[in-house]
Amino acid sequence: MKLLAPILAASAVSAHTIFSSLEVGGVNQGIGNGVRVPSYNGPIENVDSSSMACNGSPNPTTPTSKVITVQAGQTVNAIWRYMLSTTGSSPNDIMDSSHKGPTIAYLKKVNDATSDSGVGGGWFKIQQDGMDSSGKWGTERVINGQGKHAIKIPECIAPGQYLLRAEMIALHGAGNYPGAQFYMECAQINVVGGTGSKTPSNTVSFPGAYKGSDPGVKISIYWPPVTNYVVPGPSVFTC
Repeated sequence: MKLLAPILAASAVSAHTIFSSLEVGGVNQGIGNGVRVPSYNGPIENVDSSSMACNGSPNPTTPTSKVITVQAGQTVNAIWRYMLSTTGSSPNDIMDSSHKGPTIAYLKKVNDATSDSGVGGGWFKIQQDGMDSSGKWGTERVINGQGKHAIKIPECIAPGQYLLRAEMIALHGAGNYPGAQFYMECAQINVVGGTGSKTPSNTVSFPGAYKGSDPGVKISIYWPPVTNYVVPGPSVFTC
């Protein structure tokens, strides 16, 4: 029982967080400026929900007319905070530190980033950070790194408008499905300077990219100990 007590306690806690703003070239663009933010910081747990694309029901997002210009090859930071009103950058201001899991980022080329819902195909993964050899998780690095989720925009993609989907998955309750908690929002970006020399071929749909039975979605991270975590979704696109 001594082993089970902390496990049960951890699984009962809610991990709430919001990708609230995008930092480009060291400049924070402002909360909700170019990022579709919800008023509620709760998770999506149904991988078949259309809200898996850019959040939504039961967390309606606020439209934004801003499209953020990003240089191809540049590394931007998705900024995570516990709530929209949270201004601090200590671990508790980002997400409950007991919630461990991967960080992931996707892009989708669109005609109009302000109006495309993101639902459907065309998404390609550009970043993932699961569990490293020391047992540390991607979410821990964001929680302990002032909420900054570093994402490099590939230099070889075509210029134009994209949706940038940043995601953190909390696996504290993922021993059963539904149980994993998915947190994601979409930023509206205009990529400039891209060479267009490579077109992503391994694209996925949201919903559809993840299944409830995926080993990275349905998993007990407490016992037996995780030694080889498989991040859900496709392989990372590289130039």
